[in-house]
Amino acid sequence: MALGVSLMFPAAPAAAHNSFTGSTPAKGARVTTAPAQVELRFLAKVNADNTTITVTGPGDAPAAGGPPRFAGSRVLVPLAAGPAGEYVVAYRVGSADGHPIKGEVRFTVTRGTTPAATPQLAPSSPAAPSAPATTGPATPATGAAPSSADPVATGASTGDGSRWRWPLVAVAVLAVLAAAVFVRRRRAR
Repeated sequence: MALGVSLMFPAAPAAAHNSFTGSTPAKGARVTTAPAQVELRFLAKVNADNTTITVTGPGDAPAAGGPPRFAGSRVLVPLAAGPAGEYVVAYRVGSADGHPIKGEVRFTVTRGTTPAATPQLAPSSPAAPSAPATTGPATPATGAAPSSADPVATGASTGDGSRWRWPLVAVAVLAVLAAAVFVRRRRAR
């Protein structure tokens, strides 16, 4: 019975595996004027030591307005807006289980303007580091576009399916417990 219950629910990723949960502006958004910053949100805390973020604007021009700021599970990336067109924020974030996730957020600015001053973000935890923007062999955060030899992948790990994970796990655990109680009572007879 437990095997049957476990087959009914998809396997949830390990709790140590980070995933992308959303952004402001959202993927595919069309905004009239360029935002001062782009916010990336993840399931778990983001470590600056194993995170790489690049920002490019129309024509693959660098569009980072400075180094990213880390606050718990959020990363704020200042945007040096330029002409109207598509902007791409590519990220590579490490997870506690060692598996990096990669993805990108694309949004379109319909009118090229200069963004307002970047607002300051209060860290969500006292341990939020204010470390350098990037480390490691990946593309630097100076805004250089990722090369075609190292495309930014968008896989299942960048989806927003995390909100259903915990309720499904709770239902599966309750089903297994109910099955165990049923079997125990049946053996007691």
